[in-house]
Amino acid sequence: MAPAGAGRAFLIVMDSVGCGGAPDAAAFFNGARPDTGANTLAHIAAACSEGRAEDGRSGPLRMPVLDGLGLGAAVRLASGTDAPGLGAAARGLWGAATELSRGKDTPSGHWELAGVPVPWDWSYFPDTRPAFPPDLTAEVARLAGTAGILGNCHASGTEIIARLGAEHLRSGWPICYTSADSVFQIAAHEQAFGLDRLLALCAAIAPRLHAMKVGRVIARPFTGAPGSFRRTANRRDYAVAPPAPTLLDWAAAAGRQTHAIGKIGDIFSMRGILDLRKGDDAALMGHLMDLADGAEPGALAFANFVEFDSLHGHRRDVSGYARALEWFDAQAGRFLARLRPGDLAIFTADHGNDPTWTGTDHTRERVPVIGWGKGARAVGLVAFADVAASIAAHLGIPAEGPGRSFL
Repeated sequence: MAPAGAGRAFLIVMDSVGCGGAPDAAAFFNGARPDTGANTLAHIAAACSEGRAEDGRSGPLRMPVLDGLGLGAAVRLASGTDAPGLGAAARGLWGAATELSRGKDTPSGHWELAGVPVPWDWSYFPDTRPAFPPDLTAEVARLAGTAGILGNCHASGTEIIARLGAEHLRSGWPICYTSADSVFQIAAHEQAFGLDRLLALCAAIAPRLHAMKVGRVIARPFTGAPGSFRRTANRRDYAVAPPAPTLLDWAAAAGRQTHAIGKIGDIFSMRGILDLRKGDDAALMGHLMDLADGAEPGALAFANFVEFDSLHGHRRDVSGYARALEWFDAQAGRFLARLRPGDLAIFTADHGNDPTWTGTDHTRERVPVIGWGKGARAVGLVAFADVAASIAAHLGIPAEGPGRSFL
């Protein structure tokens, strides 16, 4: 147990908020285009300054809280690029992290931030029609109790629901699709197909996909009628379990309270997690505020804010992404004002998803590492796993793996 008054740690992942500069970006692609030069933050900031992100907002990108801690400085360090509007002198802990794992996906980024680089190559489905082997689709249909599946291709989740949702309602067949990530996604109507049935289907097929080294099976429930289908907040990820103990396990083993906010429970298969809180990003921010007020001495809170990625990055919505960043920055100021002396908050990301880029998939980038609670401190270029080692050092708990503390 932590001593009374011990400092707490908050690890906050701004999903897909990369800052460019990954040295191996040329090995990762969106379609035929390599990710060389992708830079989520810098390109959004440039679009804002040039008047190309005016839907629901206007003018230069405004993120005074995180920029004041060092966000703009982190972009310059990572990529050598200025992000217009993010030019404040850094008053917090700041640096940028480079990923070792051979992926630009959710599990790879989060596991490595939690101290465990991925020791294998993920499996991906080809961008062909059909995308999936016949024995896999036959097993999905058998488990679903249907004569077949719909989709069987690479697709955007919103697009394929709009295209095949009516046929799904007529046939009752689940909609199965993938992307450039190592994922197998199943969409079904919450009422017509049934939410519990969809979740049971995903849970049943997940072990087979995991044995193939496909990282996640994702349940994608939706509601509505033709022309007005919409995905719901009842998404569930069935992920491969991390191959070694992570920061969450280290903290739980040391008797610390561990709080997971958002997708963290799914990403880590609930390992090392004692308290789980879910919802959309607005609700997740409320959970984070509550924990700033009430989390126990020595506790670890690990949060993922997914809507930068899911609502704006994949849809290549620059204005929407900028709006989300500005909203988050304002909320971050409220959150930081609630922290106690001795606390540490680190804001980072798991990969990029440059909304100005070709395609619809993630981009290979370095990520910012921005901290509150340690004064002004430039930590330089660090590894993803160094984030976990640093939080463990702050909490005074034993760390494992390759990371080295930058505190």
